Amino acid sequence: MEDEIRTSAEAMEAAAIPRCREVHADPKRCRGGEDVVEGVELEPVEQKSPAQWAYERLILYIQNFEKTLDNEHEVAMGFAGDSTGVIRIEGMGYFDPDIVTFYGSDATGAKTQLIQHVTQLSVMLRALPKQVEEEEPTRIGFRLAQGLKPE
Repeated sequence: MEDEIRTSAEAMEAAAIPRCREVHADPKRCRGGEDVVEGVELEPVEQKSPAQWAYERLILYIQNFEKTLDNEHEVAMGFAGDSTGVIRIEGMGYFDPDIVTFYGSDATGAKTQLIQHVTQLSVMLRALPKQVEEEEPTRIGFRLAQGLKPE
């Protein structure tokens, strides 16, 4: 591979562009890489707190996971190394500089909120059957991603 000579503007632009790489055994399932951040305008990483950076990437992963779901399922999450169980994702937020918050409901329908430090963040996305009384599955990733676009 040859070394490239870049202008300082090209180097700054490259550093500001979020990058993601994923490889799956089934190419149809592979949604990672370039399309993960498609249509989302993010600030340069240097301008973000650890909480904001974690929050934004989680939104992209949630939205990307939802693209693989059928109309009978919604995204939920579990937490590695924790007995909290699985919660249906109904909201998410962050508190600078280092806290990420998840809102939702558990398997019994009880209202839940998890507050987690970014250094302890370990989330497993899961597909849960949608709630029976709702016609369409809830797609929280789309609503969260709307908050990433400048007004």
